[in-house]
Amino acid sequence: MKVSVQSVNFNISNDLTNYIEKKVNNLEKFHDHIIDAEVYLKVQSTSEKENKIVDIRINLPGVDVVAKKQSKTFEEAVSLGVDSVKRQLVKRKEKLRA
Repeated sequence: MKVSVQSVNFNISNDLTNYIEKKVNNLEKFHDHIIDAEVYLKVQSTSEKENKIVDIRINLPGVDVVAKKQSKTFEEAVSLGVDSVKRQLVKRKEKLRA
């Protein structure tokens, strides 16, 4: 699966890119027809500590699955987003079988 990672207004480290690709590639276990994935990383300029935003979009035939999570670190936000997308993919696959 092709995973594109984009950061808005900052440079992303190779370690974080590899972490994101590894987590997102694990989603292929839960749905067979994933076309590709897009991950957007943003830093919100607020005084809050939870200012890291991750937007994950999984492209499926016909419909996209999207999750947007905010957390203290990008790694935590990616984990939360991947868990949310995983639940949506499982639910969508069950609907197709019914």
